[in-house]
Amino acid sequence: MTVPPDDCLARNEWICGEYLSTRRQILLDAVAQHLQLTAVSVLIGLVIALPLAVLARRWGWAAGPVLALTTILYTIPSLAMFSLLLPLYGLSATLVVAGLVLYSLTLLVRNILAGLRAVPEETRQAARGMGYGPIRLLLTVELPLALPAAMAGLRIAVVSAVSLVTVGAIVGHGGLGNLIYAGMNTYFKAQVLTASALCVVIAIAADVLLLGVQRLLTPWTRSTRG
Repeated sequence: MTVPPDDCLARNEWICGEYLSTRRQILLDAVAQHLQLTAVSVLIGLVIALPLAVLARRWGWAAGPVLALTTILYTIPSLAMFSLLLPLYGLSATLVVAGLVLYSLTLLVRNILAGLRAVPEETRQAARGMGYGPIRLLLTVELPLALPAAMAGLRIAVVSAVSLVTVGAIVGHGGLGNLIYAGMNTYFKAQVLTASALCVVIAIAADVLLLGVQRLLTPWTRSTRG
């Protein structure tokens, strides 16, 4: 039997509108899982990275060990990282999140610390002269001024996480990576290309969104450039 000329799925073409219409729910579920894994891992990484960076700024001797440890974690290949975490978390989504959190720490800690170090000392002294305590100084002076560098690190961490989530397909929790992995095994062209393209779209959209948030939160950087 000959394949109908209008059946792009039967012809296994790379670009196929029929795939989008017939697998819409599968794609939506994969995108939702991809976004969830990315958001949760980066948020947890941010919660851990912020106090680490503050401590490294307050206690200069801690900066070296903190940066060294997070850098070492980032150099571990993703497959090896997931394998090392497997005895702790098993074949679960938590395994993927834990691995992504560890990877995000390098980018987040380094950039937050760089932002804190860039705050002029005279600004700190002026705030202390006005009666600012350590907590108030951190929350109202240091962190706002460190925000541009911190946001740059956050943007990189998010884009990196979007990419690394796909590796979670090896344990069945990879969002769009599940579709890419299954499509490559069966040489399902439309599935591989569509899922890959959606990963790129998510990464670009997330970066643009965070850039917009950064510009809203740091209006003084726009006036300085102007």
